[in-house]
Amino acid sequence: MGSGKWAKPPCDCGKRVKDKTLWIQRRLGYPWDHDAGKGHGLMTLRAPGPADVTIVVTTHNDAHFLADAMDSIAAQTHSAAEVIVVDDGSDSDPGQVPGFGPTVRLIRTGHQGLAAARNAGLEAATCPFILFLDADDVLTAEAVERGLACMAANPGAGLVYGAYSIVDHQLQRKAGPFVTRCGPLAHQALLRENVIRMHGTVLYDRHKLAEIGGFDADLARCEDYDVYLRMSKSSRIASHGGEVAGYRLHGQNMSHDTMTMLHWSKLVLDRHRPEAEDGAALAAWEAGMKALPRAFADQAWKRRGSGLRQQLPELRNWMRIAPASSFMAALRQALVAALPGPALDFFREIRRRMTVRKIGLVDFGDLARLRPVDPYFGFGRGTPVDRYYIEGFLSRHAAMITGHVLEFGDSAYSRRFGVGITRQDVFNSESGSPGATIIGDLAQADCLPADSFDCIVMTQTLQHIYDIKAAIASLHRSLRPGGALLATVPGLSPIVPDQWDWYWLFTRQSAMRLFADAFGAENVEIEVAGNLFSATCFLQGVATQDVGEAWLEPADPAYPVTIAITARKPGRDSISAEL
Repeated sequence: MGSGKWAKPPCDCGKRVKDKTLWIQRRLGYPWDHDAGKGHGLMTLRAPGPADVTIVVTTHNDAHFLADAMDSIAAQTHSAAEVIVVDDGSDSDPGQVPGFGPTVRLIRTGHQGLAAARNAGLEAATCPFILFLDADDVLTAEAVERGLACMAANPGAGLVYGAYSIVDHQLQRKAGPFVTRCGPLAHQALLRENVIRMHGTVLYDRHKLAEIGGFDADLARCEDYDVYLRMSKSSRIASHGGEVAGYRLHGQNMSHDTMTMLHWSKLVLDRHRPEAEDGAALAAWEAGMKALPRAFADQAWKRRGSGLRQQLPELRNWMRIAPASSFMAALRQALVAALPGPALDFFREIRRRMTVRKIGLVDFGDLARLRPVDPYFGFGRGTPVDRYYIEGFLSRHAAMITGHVLEFGDSAYSRRFGVGITRQDVFNSESGSPGATIIGDLAQADCLPADSFDCIVMTQTLQHIYDIKAAIASLHRSLRPGGALLATVPGLSPIVPDQWDWYWLFTRQSAMRLFADAFGAENVEIEVAGNLFSATCFLQGVATQDVGEAWLEPADPAYPVTIAITARKPGRDSISAEL
């Protein structure tokens, strides 16, 4: 369907957009309210105000599809603040297509290719977030709203993406919706396969996209896959299950040429081959390289958009390149052709439900359990999440670990992070502890020598001491004037029953009050580390290596996994000044 059917005089443009909006929503299975206010319980199309999103539409000789794309943009429940159409050297003028209002900018370029056209839109955009739509595809009405909601739930993400459906020339749904969730190790997931698949489902942080250089104009195809891989190296990627786009099949899609797509996919994946030292990423890359021929062979045998006669040369090539995969793909398509319509719809619905969770339902996956993944904080799997925060804190304050140093439990962190240590002591409450030089009860005032230490390193210890105030007073007394205490305490934590006595968990406020009473508020700094995701991982015993470090930041004070305290004992000059 082209724009001719919907071309109306200028005075009727608003009605045309409204009618076409509802029609697109019905085609994509979206709720719509044709008679608002009569208690149908269906969604009414609303536009609460422009969102901070730029939508860039790229077009090249496909103006007959452009009207549908523009109408789907006009249908957004959260309208975009900026719409840019980039004409990549079309023979006709896309500006004559209905749907160009005063907020739409048209940029004309020579025919330089899709990547260059997207870069032109990226350069012209001004909003914090940006979405790219090909002129032959459409958005669902909540595409912008769902993308922004996912961004809000994942601050700092470089991009987020949702589900898409495959639609035909008339925007009739043929399959879907589809989405493959990437999980926290997005780069490894993308090395195995292009889990995002449809570019129109992606909402980018515009600044982060610009920082990685935008799209590579030297890539004739798969430039979006290259961007995903580059983005996943520097920023987190998140996904949601909401349907946001329709991918239109019309026989001329770039993805239709499976042999060419295989060539460019291999080229892109090859440039992202990991170093040999990164064994997990290299294994994912090798699996991805092996899977590419199978994936495109299966796509070739699906016969979407053209007849078998036109496909025979391509299918012969696939039988030569990937005979086993081609045979299995042909067998699957034969079964699809043989199954009666109701049976085929039944199996497709089962697959759809397995692929995309309905909105409002949560896929708990491996977290649907009453016992943790690892019962001892994640030590059995790698580095516990709280240790990642603790080691980061000590690394940032390594210059303080100098001179005469006291560490609790052992001297591992002092040896790792200390600089210029002249004497090392180790405190333990139990006699006979290996390496301990001081044994005692920290709550006793004379357990530590007075004015002795330049630095005390005390990680995850105070929760086991009932008389915290007495313990902190002992620490203060034992520091030399000008000395520093580097301490960490748990804010959220599993309580392991056979690990000593455990009395306390802390907040930023309680830590500040406790240490300010002994050291003075002006001499105490509190850092809180953790967020919802990292807290969930820590409680489950999921290790840092399971999720990667990118998802452990940024910090959210509502979920304090680890609280770090830097407390300084006033130096002699400070004491004299106070007197």
